[in-house]
Amino acid sequence: MAIFVARTTQADFDKEVPKVQTDQISSRGLRQQYPKHSMTCDKFQLICRQKAGSPGPDCCKRKCVNVMKDRFNCGMCGYKCKYSEICCKGQCFNASFDKRNCGGCHKKCKKGEFCVYGMCNYA
Repeated sequence: MAIFVARTTQADFDKEVPKVQTDQISSRGLRQQYPKHSMTCDKFQLICRQKAGSPGPDCCKRKCVNVMKDRFNCGMCGYKCKYSEICCKGQCFNASFDKRNCGGCHKKCKKGEFCVYGMCNYA
């Protein structure tokens, strides 16, 4: 019963919707209509600074990044922070235990406090 309904529905659908002739569309025409963008920062290095919404002003491996914040390009292209570290001002810090970057960049613990698991004076 369900197969009969599916076949009937498909047959009705085929009648209502005209089929596209595949020989009318050529791949050459599609290539011209939708050109491949070739503007990458390795060729045009200033694009990272001028592009709205860019992740950063620096170009690393054909991608715009901010080497002052990016864990995979911290301080310079290709320098990766360890798994538990974050990148602050181009240096890697362990935000779980660093008093000057406790839980995030520039989150300082008060004098005499210590940083444990990203929280000041956790006990």
